[in-house]
Amino acid sequence: MQIAGSTALVTGAARGLGTHFVRALLDRGAAKVYATARGPVDLDGAVSLQLDVTDPGSITAAAAAAPDVNLLINNAGIASFTDLVTGDLAAIRREMETNFFGPLQMIRAFAPGLKDGAVLNVLSALSWATYQGSAGYAASKSAAWSLTNSVRLELLAQRTLVSGLVMASTDTDMMAGFDIPKNDPAEVVRLALDGLEAGEIEIIADADSATAKAALSAHPTVLYPALLGE
Repeated sequence: MQIAGSTALVTGAARGLGTHFVRALLDRGAAKVYATARGPVDLDGAVSLQLDVTDPGSITAAAAAAPDVNLLINNAGIASFTDLVTGDLAAIRREMETNFFGPLQMIRAFAPGLKDGAVLNVLSALSWATYQGSAGYAASKSAAWSLTNSVRLELLAQRTLVSGLVMASTDTDMMAGFDIPKNDPAEVVRLALDGLEAGEIEIIADADSATAKAALSAHPTVLYPALLGE
C-alpha cells in the first residue's frame, strides 16, 4: 500500500490512536485523510466527517460522502471492562456492535472503492487471550480477528490488502486508568503504517502480543495458569 497520494479514512479519529493515525498519514503524504467520529474532528489538514460505526445509516452516508477512499483504517473501539457471565449484557452488545459489526459494516460499505487499496483493522492482544474483567472486550476483538482473516480472503480477488494491527496496552484514553507499562501510540502507528507499506497482513506491535499469539499453540494452562490452581 502506497500511503503517499492515497485517500484514507480513519474511524475513531477524535482522540487516542485515531488522532495519531490521521497525523501520521498526513505526514507521509496522503492526499486526503477523512477524520471521522460521532462529532466534528478538528485536525489541521484532515477532512472532518461525522460517522457512527454502530449506525448503518451513518455508514452509508459516509461512504457516499467519501467515495474516493482507498485506505480504510478501522480504529474506533470501546471497552466496558465487563465479564460475560455476570456483566451487563447491554454493555457486551455495545462492544460487539462497535468492535466487530462496526468494522464489518465499514468494509462492506467501502469495499467497492478498495480495489488495489487496503484495510487496516486495529485489533488487540486480547484477540488471543483474555482476563477476568475484560472478557466482553476480548470476545469482540477475537471476533474482529476472525473477521480480518475472512475478509482478507473475500477481497483477495480485487487485490485489497487486509491487515490486522495487534497490540497490547497502549497509552490512550482507554487505558488511562491503568498503572501498567504501555506502548507509545505514535510508535504503534509508525509500525502499522510501515507494515501496510510493506504489504504485511499481520502487524504485531509489541512483545506481549507476540507472546499471546505464540501461546495459542500451547495448552490453555500456559496462558491461564489459574486453571492449575496457581
